[in-house]
Amino acid sequence: MNPSRRPLIAGNWKMFHGGRKGVELAQECATFAGGLPGVDIVVAPPFTALAAVASVLEGSPVGLAAQNVYPKDEGAFTGEISPPMLKECGCSWVIVGHSERREHFGERNTFVAEKVAATLQAGLLPIVCVGESLAQRQANETLLIVKQQVDAFLDILAQSKAAVAIAYEPVWAIGTGKVAGPAEAEEVHAAIRTWLSTRDEGLAARTRILYGGSVKPDNAAALLACPNVDGALVGGASLDAGSFSAIARAAAK
Repeated sequence: MNPSRRPLIAGNWKMFHGGRKGVELAQECATFAGGLPGVDIVVAPPFTALAAVASVLEGSPVGLAAQNVYPKDEGAFTGEISPPMLKECGCSWVIVGHSERREHFGERNTFVAEKVAATLQAGLLPIVCVGESLAQRQANETLLIVKQQVDAFLDILAQSKAAVAIAYEPVWAIGTGKVAGPAEAEEVHAAIRTWLSTRDEGLAARTRILYGGSVKPDNAAALLACPNVDGALVGGASLDAGSFSAIARAAAK
């Protein structure tokens, strides 16, 4: 990690803990986060738990993120949630373009870019996800695919002065127990930083690039030691306060 950028550890709860369990987990996160002043910690519960978790986290150092957003402020879009709704609910972050949204719901790069723009317009910070599939990695297309994904929203980020985050999440490593090694992760993170720098030096300097893909307490330290890895987007391990806090402590070191 670069000491000029505070590490960011974000927990994506996915479709778990949408009620009382989410409130209890948020309380545990608020407790341990108080002892880690050098790390930014964010949790992303399901929509059903956002308001309750926001209440629990009020006054704590833990930020609140939504797992998804629809790129319109209001309208006849049954079942969707707008950026202003999320902000009013207490969110400051939104996960955008997660690989599961791309894979299971057909979200294309252009739609992800629309979400990034709408999120920033509402005064929220996106954690924009990019990453390649196993077949693409085996075909040596990792950087090609990731660059296409980044290029879709690069100009939008450059036009904003917000300190956003990009999460590199190799699709083949999400929830599989597989993980990109530190060298593999750093290669992609460094490439993303270079693309940002080519567009705008300030953008490259302020953007935190997170690694996401089966991050656990036993591999977090090695990944977070990479120069261009500024934190982690944590999936399954964020559902356990002990594991999540261990990852956050690794970032603090």
